[in-house]
Amino acid sequence: MGLGQPDGRRRLPAVDTILGQSLLADALRDRGRVAVRAAVRAVLDQLRLEWREGSAVDASPEGVARRALTVLDRERRNLRPVINATGILLHTGLGRAPLAAEAIEAIREVAAGYCNLELDLADGGRGRRASSVAGLLGELTGAEAATVVNNNAGATVLALRALAAGREVIVSRGQLVEIGGSFRLPEIFEVSGARLREVGTTNRTRLSDYRLAIGPETAAILRVHPSNYRIVGFSETPELAELVQLAHAHGLWAIDDIGSGALGPGCPPGEHDEPTAAAGIADGADLVLFSGDKLLGGPQCGIMVGRREAIGRIEVDPLMRALRVDKLTLAALEATLRLARDPSLAAGRIPLWSMIAAPAREVHARAESLAEVLRSELGLAARPIPSEAYVGGGSLPVRAIASSAVAVSRPFPVRGRVESEAAFAEALRLGDPPVVARIAEGDVVLDLRSVGRDEEPRLLDAIRAVCQDMGGPATARRDGRGASSAEGPAGTDLRSGGRKARA
Repeated sequence: MGLGQPDGRRRLPAVDTILGQSLLADALRDRGRVAVRAAVRAVLDQLRLEWREGSAVDASPEGVARRALTVLDRERRNLRPVINATGILLHTGLGRAPLAAEAIEAIREVAAGYCNLELDLADGGRGRRASSVAGLLGELTGAEAATVVNNNAGATVLALRALAAGREVIVSRGQLVEIGGSFRLPEIFEVSGARLREVGTTNRTRLSDYRLAIGPETAAILRVHPSNYRIVGFSETPELAELVQLAHAHGLWAIDDIGSGALGPGCPPGEHDEPTAAAGIADGADLVLFSGDKLLGGPQCGIMVGRREAIGRIEVDPLMRALRVDKLTLAALEATLRLARDPSLAAGRIPLWSMIAAPAREVHARAESLAEVLRSELGLAARPIPSEAYVGGGSLPVRAIASSAVAVSRPFPVRGRVESEAAFAEALRLGDPPVVARIAEGDVVLDLRSVGRDEEPRLLDAIRAVCQDMGGPATARRDGRGASSAEGPAGTDLRSGGRKARA
């Protein structure tokens, strides 16, 4: 039914008539009447606009229903899974650590119904919210007690408030860090109610500086790990054990904020430069604070381990209720900690640990295979290149991890024209699934150390879809038997998650 006639707008079908079309039955069931009705009304508004412009359009109930389905297909959740091809393993903008399959399953199980979040099943009385993870954290770090809040900034605020509100806490000037989102340590102190007492200089703080700063108003000595930078050269700072001895000699709390979340030796594998929670406890710290979604590779949370008295004061503070975590976070954290008990097992199960531990030659072989497919199937100017990946998230800022990437050069497949690398990278980000790459020296670079093996088929499909949408070579090259050429030079079938292709 055309809308070229003056009375065409009167011929638009009623919304209820369109909703009665069989084409929309599945959408009504899956998306609900409100969403489908909104899509139908959006199509009708567009038809009115097209009619005013003199266009002839299909205004039949079936035609409107088809266009409404297109509108619904375009709607996507704002928060979507993406493929991280940046080479930054803990990319804060991309949600930091991906969770282990065991953690995801634990979330699914407790989310589906009720759980004993604050119920002691043995006696039927009220239990501690963090009891499900406290024992594991004690086992892994040697601490007497543990608790969990929403993130490590929250842990710092709560620790300072519970142990030092209204009093002074001594910190080296070289440790007055700024964390993500422009939050600075002095602002954390202000929120907590504790007073900051700075000592030393940016590059050199001696034990004597701390000793001279101790007075009647001092409550604690705080060591903060400068997670996202390093001071090298002419520098000096006391060891934690020295600070602990000094603090305890004057009846003060010793707090160690390690930030990055390494539990102990080999957790994660191969990391020796970061302070660990186990070392902090062994050195006598009353409280060690760290993140759950950094080197631990778990969910976002702030973990506090230490002496029972310190944890007890924190858990009874009224602010604890505002910063506590929910059952989903605790379920994911418990599953991650259970894996971390066996570092050799966790190296293959916790995604971040697997990315860190993957041999460079293996990552290079994957890059070679992907580049070959992009060249042979899609006609892209793709080549494997050496790369440097980083842990990110404020962890190991100066240590690069040898990696390999696929560099895609001009010409890019944009409707037959040579377009910029920025346009191609944008098309990848807007694809389904979105692929986040980096641009370097005129190339779009896909670093495979931050791409899981099981993500490779989706990565290839996303690039295929972008090439089709942009008018580039869209169909796979066929061999004489009609098989799609999506196999790399070493027989790695990218469509099957990197498994060896069948002969």
